[in-house]
Amino acid sequence: MPHLLSLIREDVATVLERDPAAKSRLEIYLCYSGLHAVWFYRMNHWLWNHGFLLLARWLSQVARWLTGIEIHPGAHIGRRLFIDHGMGVVIGETAIVGEDVTLYQGVTLGGTGKEHGKRHPTLLNNVVVGGGAKILGNITVGSNCRIGAGSVVLRNVPEHSTVVGVPGHIIFRNGERVVITDPKQINDPLSEALAAVATEVNKLRERVQKLEGPEAFREPLSASLQRIMENIDYQI
Repeated sequence: MPHLLSLIREDVATVLERDPAAKSRLEIYLCYSGLHAVWFYRMNHWLWNHGFLLLARWLSQVARWLTGIEIHPGAHIGRRLFIDHGMGVVIGETAIVGEDVTLYQGVTLGGTGKEHGKRHPTLLNNVVVGGGAKILGNITVGSNCRIGAGSVVLRNVPEHSTVVGVPGHIIFRNGERVVITDPKQINDPLSEALAAVATEVNKLRERVQKLEGPEAFREPLSASLQRIMENIDYQI
């Protein structure tokens, strides 16, 4: 019981920390359906792990009816999960959610087929998933990642990355812009334009060097262009 009460206090403190709209602890206890869903899940997960499968599943449906959030009792969820405006959030049976994760309205951690075994995603610590995003299949989203609203993520995401789009693709990694050059990736207009510019600059430099000799480029590239050419992180 003391451990349960400490978890409840920790959950309330998490909401106060992450949601500027929260005005008081009493408001959080009474009005935050995401918090209620997490508390239901903990009880149902205990029942699931102790063999009360049908009861746990039925109570998860009761929680879904009351909160609008569906968390399968078989999922594994770490501490300080914050579900903000959680209507429509779905977390599948084999999903794994790390600590300090934030999910917004309409997020789905789902599967992609009828396969058995691990078929739902794993989210590591400090992941933020924007409203309406879908993370599907047995993939891993690394620590400290940001998934943009409405994105559909179907591949593993390395840590410290920002993902947007349908299908989702990385636009920032470790604070640097990522340019997509793999034709199997979604065409991103900015990435495509930057990759084309970089290719054309290299071709033009090679042609000028052939025409005018190795001393054609006495003047180095401008600092800004040199920085772009060196720091572009091509995604392969």
